[in-house]
Amino acid sequence: MKKTLISTIACITVMTAVLQAGAAEKLTLMLDWFPNVDHLPIYVAREKEYFEKAGLDVKIMSPSDTSDSLKLAMAQTVDLAVGYQPQTIMAAAEGLNPRVVGRLVEHPLTTLLYMKDKDISSPKDLEGKKIGYTVPGMMDLLMAAFAKRNGIESYEAINVGFTIIPALVSGKVSAVMGPFKTYEVVEMEHQGIEAEYFELEKYGIPDYDELIFLASPQTVEKRERAITAFSDAVQKGIDFARANPEEALELYFKALPEADRRMETDAFEATLPYFAKNQENDRSRWETFADFALEAGLIEKAVDISPLLTR
Repeated sequence: MKKTLISTIACITVMTAVLQAGAAEKLTLMLDWFPNVDHLPIYVAREKEYFEKAGLDVKIMSPSDTSDSLKLAMAQTVDLAVGYQPQTIMAAAEGLNPRVVGRLVEHPLTTLLYMKDKDISSPKDLEGKKIGYTVPGMMDLLMAAFAKRNGIESYEAINVGFTIIPALVSGKVSAVMGPFKTYEVVEMEHQGIEAEYFELEKYGIPDYDELIFLASPQTVEKRERAITAFSDAVQKGIDFARANPEEALELYFKALPEADRRMETDAFEATLPYFAKNQENDRSRWETFADFALEAGLIEKAVDISPLLTR
């Protein structure tokens, strides 16, 4: 009798586990770039089972092109995308109506990057030069606004996509708009290349959230509970990383064993202070950037940011 009871309890336990596993809600997430420490809290959330405990099964994917993530989210090919605040405002001005469902990095990391000893000391020194950009439809427009604000009257814009450092080293371009001061600058240092850069927020571009999570209006309507659970789990990943940086980094390397351990350790140290402190959007900052975008010619019509922000 006792043996039968134990067997019955064991079967129930196994069945419960199977049912719970089967009940996990699947979400697909498209990154903005190849996986790197900018995305570390997402991987921490997965490795610490924050997603699983929230009833989620999150599939993380990398884009084949730098402008893919927003487009795929809006087409509902993926549920969520890592994107950028400027890109979101530009998309809204074009009538795409993306929804901001969470935050990852809460201040600008983007720079106008160039190599040291190239006779560049001020933005005006880029007059007439070839300037690369990383994300079509955003970084080229941001470069145009930067040029307008800093008196650069002519330059040639070239899409370099992911090939930032090769484009600089080969002389294909004199500078690139889009690299992060916490990543590509560190990567160049590890390659023995001295880098210099202009921080956008110090040259006329307002403060903004560098990395955010986006979804289509239809996906938000259908998957609101899962999306909220996702962003809350990511915030737990951020909080864990801030409190336990060494352990968080090891979890990241466990998830991505092919990562350059030495370089990404330094990049993580530089990035950690910029991760979002919470998942609440600062509406005043969004309004300030939207006003700037209109004035600077990034967008052709005013954007009401209220429908964009879900939190």
